[in-house]
Amino acid sequence: MSFQRMSVNQNISNSKVQSKAKRGSMNRPQSGIIDGDIFYGFRSDIENDCPLAPAYKTKLFNLFRLIEKEFDILYQENQSLQDKIEVLNEKIERDTFDKPDCVDFENNISKVLSKKLSSSSQKSKTAHKLKAQTSKIVSSFKAPQYNCGLVKSYIGHKDGVWEVSVARPGVPVIGTASADHSACIWSIETTRCLLQYQGHTGSVNSIRFHPAKDLVLTGSGDCSAHIWQAALNWDLPKGHSSEEELEGEDLDDKIDSKISTLRTPFRELLGHSGAVSAAEWIVGADQVITASWDRSAILHDVETGSLLTTLSGHDQELTHTSTHPSQRLAVTSSRDATFRLWDFRESLHSVSVFQGHTESVTSAVFTREDKVVSGSDDRSVKVWDLKNMRYPVATIRVDSAVNRLSVSANGIIAIPHDNRHVRLFDLHGQRLARLPRSSRQGHNRMVASAAWIDDVGGVNLFTSGFDRRVLGWSVVSLKDQ
Repeated sequence: MSFQRMSVNQNISNSKVQSKAKRGSMNRPQSGIIDGDIFYGFRSDIENDCPLAPAYKTKLFNLFRLIEKEFDILYQENQSLQDKIEVLNEKIERDTFDKPDCVDFENNISKVLSKKLSSSSQKSKTAHKLKAQTSKIVSSFKAPQYNCGLVKSYIGHKDGVWEVSVARPGVPVIGTASADHSACIWSIETTRCLLQYQGHTGSVNSIRFHPAKDLVLTGSGDCSAHIWQAALNWDLPKGHSSEEELEGEDLDDKIDSKISTLRTPFRELLGHSGAVSAAEWIVGADQVITASWDRSAILHDVETGSLLTTLSGHDQELTHTSTHPSQRLAVTSSRDATFRLWDFRESLHSVSVFQGHTESVTSAVFTREDKVVSGSDDRSVKVWDLKNMRYPVATIRVDSAVNRLSVSANGIIAIPHDNRHVRLFDLHGQRLARLPRSSRQGHNRMVASAAWIDDVGGVNLFTSGFDRRVLGWSVVSLKDQ
């Protein structure tokens, strides 16, 4: 997920839209760029100010009309091709899962190899390698091992939702960070917004719950991170409608005006000169790390709010940060195609740099198995072992840029994509399933993040996107059904 350089006061969501438009295929301009209004504006300016003869004016107007007509034709052709590509991709995926002869694929390839190769020792080794590679290919053709279904929808934000996060065990709420300058806390069961934080003056780009207290950490495009008190009102606010009554209302009105709002932070963390793309608690929650577009990360003291140290080294803007669940370790991801591992277990903050991707690293997260999983705009996800991080232990190739991914407690990677899909893989790189996406299920715009949770009311995975929605999914192993 590429970011564009912006000034301190610019909104992060505008940069996202611009970068996606550049990276994607040709998109039709918004109304007013190449249309009748602009054409007639040109005509009026030429008639009033241009010294050209009438014949030349007429010729120029005709050329404008031809350009507009040609653009419309190209746009229609492009849209048609995009629709065909999406249909073909979905057909390929269905055929891959449903093809009955896949089980014989490995045997057939092995037979062909045995006929083609001689009995020499060198060729035997080659045959063994090819058979191993064939087995790996066949494993990707296996039928889905998980049943995925949409269970809940959390609707109310007025702009894209950058991130969704889950609270500590025993607290059945989720938090959302949105480009509409607000962060919200939602009841998982009722899907109601319990609290809306409005203390930031820019896009809210990340949200994290304190591991033991009712505190929330948010990072924003206003160059700051805030820690605020999550005092929740579990009772239905007066005048607030039920979920069923809200179905016919406009999305912008679904966060009721009488829901509790908070505008004052418990602690404000400053020090950055660029937008804060992500913020995270260090284990023990006495310190916080923030990642910024000013190419640095900062370690803050929670008690005093003071800046402890500035972590420099990245060549371009930072896109994400994550911390280890039990050790004082952190990773920062950057547009410079690298992610860095920072070790705070000693006074000296040692650092290691990893260059496994060719484009912007959009996120890198720790797993409970002491691994790091990184995702990138280069359409790949890589799994790294902390004991030996010279090379990835698994590489997952996908068909779209990867956004903020999440790894479950049992090692399932949820990968959100620019192309509106969410795919599930294990830590060995084997594909497990894809979340359904249709007119009634799934996101209809870019999926920005994913977050796993221990099963709460049948929901164990949440996704957020730029369709302004957060969706709760049930992901169940077919072996358990």
